Amino acid sequence: MEEYHRHSDEVGFNADEAHNIIKECVDGVLGGEDYNQKNINQWTASIVEQTLAHLVKLGKAYKYIVTCAVVQRSAYGFHTASSCFWDTTSDGTCTVRWENRTMNCIVNVFAIAIVL
Repeated sequence: MEEYHRHSDEVGFNADEAHNIIKECVDGVLGGEDYNQKNINQWTASIVEQTLAHLVKLGKAYKYIVTCAVVQRSAYGFHTASSCFWDTTSDGTCTVRWENRTMNCIVNVFAIAIVL
């Protein structure tokens, strides 16, 4: 198990950094693809695993929760919500909505600071 040490100048969760990581992972997995029910489990697993791996490589003292939902585009839309009770000075969340002509994808990252 790797040890993580928070940089002394680091304060709070960097949602912009997380957003860029998520977007890169989703683009890498879903970019150029059309919705196919047979591939959903593989796609969502790849997105959450890659996102989590990139976040962990940052070496920051956080526990991460990553969720991903992919649905076929339809006239009915796609709605999600979340709520957290935590320390807003150190913990954080980032949600990325991605879409193409055949599907919608929502990825959420929740980051909870590890107090050492």
